Amino acid sequence: MQVILKYFPDLQDIQKKQFEALFGLYKEWNSRINVVSRKDIENLYERHVLHSLSIARAIHFVPGTHILDVGTGGGFPGIPLAIMFPLVHFTLIDATGKKIRVVKEIVKGTGLANVEALHTRAEEMPGKFDFVVSRAVSSLPEFVKLVRKNIGSAQLNSLRNGILYLMGGDINQEIRSLFPGMLIFSLCDYFKEEFFETKKLVFLPV
Repeated sequence: MQVILKYFPDLQDIQKKQFEALFGLYKEWNSRINVVSRKDIENLYERHVLHSLSIARAIHFVPGTHILDVGTGGGFPGIPLAIMFPLVHFTLIDATGKKIRVVKEIVKGTGLANVEALHTRAEEMPGKFDFVVSRAVSSLPEFVKLVRKNIGSAQLNSLRNGILYLMGGDINQEIRSLFPGMLIFSLCDYFKEEFFETKKLVFLPV
């Protein structure tokens, strides 16, 4: 939890309580349904919560924004972002029903009122959103094909509507050439921990 306060010192009391609750909730539910690597649970705040919150360093979502988290797994990046932006609506989807069960329990346990969790696949998801977020669930070109249909045209935020995609390693020239409007944020510019040295946030306007 201290690593969250290190980079986000101005949290409201309710947000601090919600972030503090995450460790106990994930530890309990992860022992029943594996959504975080067993060896990684002790690094929950750095490798999952803070990693998710890197999106909040790139953009401050305005109230009323609608965000779709595709392949959310145990609720990342959606749940940490929903705590950070209580006036933004988040829809979290995953093709694995057990994972969505955990997400619903975490949402309930933290008292989040701005999250909807659905057991569905990206290709079957209807509706329009301002942004689609995800943590590297597939190759980027494949992901774009799946979710392009879900991005609406009404603009609310400083960044154009589009995709915010967390991934690791280098982004090759072939990928860059496919998406000429791509912006790449290096997470080591935001966070000094070693974990973030090779991590990137890719923004694709759609």
